[in-house]
Amino acid sequence: MRLTASGRVDIAAAAQLACMLEAFAPKPGNVSPGAGFGDTSYMDFLASAAAIGRSLGSASRPLGEIILMAVRDTRRWVDVNTNLGIVLLLAPLARAAALLPPPDDAPIELGELRTSLATVLEESSVDDARATYEAIRLASPGGLGSVDSQDVASEPTVTLATAMHLAADRDGVAYEYATGFRATFEVGAVALRAARRAGLDWNDAVVETYLTLLAAYPDTHIARRAGHARATEVTRTAGAVLDVGGVRSSAGRAAIAQLHADLSDPHNLANPGTTADITTAALFVTLLTGGWHSRHGGSDAAPR
Repeated sequence: MRLTASGRVDIAAAAQLACMLEAFAPKPGNVSPGAGFGDTSYMDFLASAAAIGRSLGSASRPLGEIILMAVRDTRRWVDVNTNLGIVLLLAPLARAAALLPPPDDAPIELGELRTSLATVLEESSVDDARATYEAIRLASPGGLGSVDSQDVASEPTVTLATAMHLAADRDGVAYEYATGFRATFEVGAVALRAARRAGLDWNDAVVETYLTLLAAYPDTHIARRAGHARATEVTRTAGAVLDVGGVRSSAGRAAIAQLHADLSDPHNLANPGTTADITTAALFVTLLTGGWHSRHGGSDAAPR
């Protein structure tokens, strides 16, 4: 990832590239160039990736404003929810990166990014929650349901971080807010860097990262739409796919193809959308911290 003239990594470009790398990789159960949903195509995800550049590049704004701007900008191009979870995850990471002092011709340090992120989350406000609730209503995600406390259909009375803590047991994105982005930093980014160091191209590295996250955490998008038992079953299957080699073996690739077939249905009930969102966050963290270049974690081969 290139640095700007001021020495700061180009946050907007890193966010857009993370979204494109995630969308391009053939992750089982998700949209990619060779697989779409009835109402959503790969091109919708490309448009969404382009649309968030303005907001993520303005990450010195309050967190809620960044989130709402990103969803509004996406809606100008795409009329379905393609990236709400991605925006919710990338916005605080972008703000955390923007608040760091410009490095001396070097990538952002991983530890510094996570420390800055903790500050961003701690300093979130009720206004941030209010703007985020508006963004969620605008995006209209499927299967959201309602809750007794701090429901997105009402006006929040707590900070965004507190609201996310309240939802952490039922939503993987909220869990990231509540844990300082544990899955993003400690599972996703670790798996991605390991895959790149092992020589995997970006496509295979993204798929392996996605499967690693899916095997570690039942997908809450599946749980909301198809039930907790189905989400747990998919997690077990992802682990089994990795056990036979995943993208690194012919048996693993056959298992990935079978998993994609098993997850595909006319209503996308078993779409591991939350896992895909966290995979994008892991990509963003990796790009912000220098992972595009071979000396930081793999070859520079373009996605195939």
